[in-house]
Amino acid sequence: MSDEQNSDGQGAVAPGGEPADQAQRQLVLQKIYLKDLSFESPNSPQVFSGQVGEPQIQFNLKSASRQVGEDAWEVVLTITVDAKGAEERSLFLVEIQQAGIFQVSGYEEEQMRPLLGSYCPGVLYPYAREAVSELVSRGGFPQLLLQPINFDAVYMQSQAEQQAEGSTPAAQEATAGVTGSSTH
Repeated sequence: MSDEQNSDGQGAVAPGGEPADQAQRQLVLQKIYLKDLSFESPNSPQVFSGQVGEPQIQFNLKSASRQVGEDAWEVVLTITVDAKGAEERSLFLVEIQQAGIFQVSGYEEEQMRPLLGSYCPGVLYPYAREAVSELVSRGGFPQLLLQPINFDAVYMQSQAEQQAEGSTPAAQEATAGVTGSSTH
């Protein structure tokens, strides 16, 4: 049996009409879990009285990935939220590591980096947002709604920064981050 040609004449096609190499690609979410979770309110209960003005929120985000088996990758999204009130007094500090195991196969190394550095953290983010909101509310503070994040833009920014610093491809694969501050 001879190889079929796809419509542009470039090689074999799978039964569904996809090029054969794309038919073998898989990205499957196998497990989502909390790897670490911390909430601190070091100045309670004093922070609940006499608070004037909006707190200043410092938000940090980082993702990392590591291979944990054949075609299996653990991706960990770490979020840190530090809220300060008047006089730089700490209201609360939240740190969460939301993790997932992803089966990734059939992709070249260049294609895997954006999957592990952008797509997979984007899958984990809604779970982390919910956990942060719940923790802050249970800590006695108003609900904290973290804004949606464009993980493609974060990943591209991280790649540009790492290339400017001369980092190795392995380091580029491991982390992507964003730091920001806003008011609550």
